[in-house]
Amino acid sequence: MMAKLKEENKLQKFVEDNNLHRRSISKWSSVNESVSNFPQLDETMLKLLTLGTYQLKLCPSYIQEYMGSECTIDVFRETCDLIRVRLQSRHISSKTYQVWIQYDSDHVKAWYCQCRAGARTVGTCSHVASVIWYLSG
Repeated sequence: MMAKLKEENKLQKFVEDNNLHRRSISKWSSVNESVSNFPQLDETMLKLLTLGTYQLKLCPSYIQEYMGSECTIDVFRETCDLIRVRLQSRHISSKTYQVWIQYDSDHVKAWYCQCRAGARTVGTCSHVASVIWYLSG
C-alpha cells in the first residue's frame, strides 16, 4: 500500500492527456441510472477500496442528494470500461465534480475525481465511493 501511495494516478493522466475533462459530447454516450457491465462488489470489497466503513456509511445519503440533482452517467465511446459521472457538490450549489471510473467485469481498476482528494491512488474520495457503491449495488 505504501508503494501504491506514491504512484501517480494513471487514470488522471489519461483523462487530462485526452481532454476527457472537457464537455465534448462526441466522446461519451449517456446511459440510464445503471451500467449493465459494472462489477457487483460485496461489502468486503467496498471496504477494501474505501479503506474502511466511514465513507460507506455516508453513501446512501450522498446518493440520495446526487440523484435528486443534475447527475449524469456517461460511458466512453472508444472503450466500454470507462464511465464519467457528473455530480453536484453537496456544499456549494454552483460547483459540480466529474468522476471517472475504469473497471472490468470483476473489479474497479482505477478512479479519478476533480475534487481536492480525488486523485489519490489508495482509498477513494466520497464522490467516487458513492458512485461505486450505487453502481455495484
